Amino acid sequence: MKKTLLLLTATSSLLLAAYTAHTAKITPAVKKRVLKGGSWHRGCPVPLSNLRYLTMTYRGFDGRDHRGEMIVHASVAQEITQIFGELYRSDYPIRKMRLVSDYRASDFASIEADNTSAFNCRAVTGGTKWSNHSYGKAIDINPLENPYISRSGKIAHKRSLQYRIRKHKSSASTDRAVIVKGDTIVHLFKQKGWRWGGDWHSIKDYQHFDKPVRK
Repeated sequence: MKKTLLLLTATSSLLLAAYTAHTAKITPAVKKRVLKGGSWHRGCPVPLSNLRYLTMTYRGFDGRDHRGEMIVHASVAQEITQIFGELYRSDYPIRKMRLVSDYRASDFASIEADNTSAFNCRAVTGGTKWSNHSYGKAIDINPLENPYISRSGKIAHKRSLQYRIRKHKSSASTDRAVIVKGDTIVHLFKQKGWRWGGDWHSIKDYQHFDKPVRK
């Protein structure tokens, strides 16, 4: 399949069949959104100049193409557009892809909306250290179908309780969105050096992929 990569001074685009992705520096309009929404603020570990705003085609739960948005670190922007291009080609469904700023930087609210998102300047769940989301090097995908399960086995979102048992049962979009070991999505991220929260032992974070941060 022919891939065309256009590199511009401030922006870049990737076209893959019906899939398209666009990468840009943080514009004044996007900056206004992240400041108002609270996903970036003074004291965050990365400046806005190190982040990139992505727009990408994704296959929705309704089987139709949609345009989503995401903010990631500049160093991973190209590989993320490539991974999501392969996910689109494999017909992997995504319910929604909006900036977490649209949910006032609330991780809980974003999850309740089943929103796929990346950058959010916040601490790790249950801790005080910066999350890899704060560096733009972590992504949560279809979080209701792929819940975070605490050490005690708690799942915070009621609609995620049905997904405690991890296996594919049908061809429905909600089922195909479930991420289990051996799935294409896990392979694609690991190929690029990303880790999957489903591999963790003391807790499970099936929605979560991250790339180690060099501090």
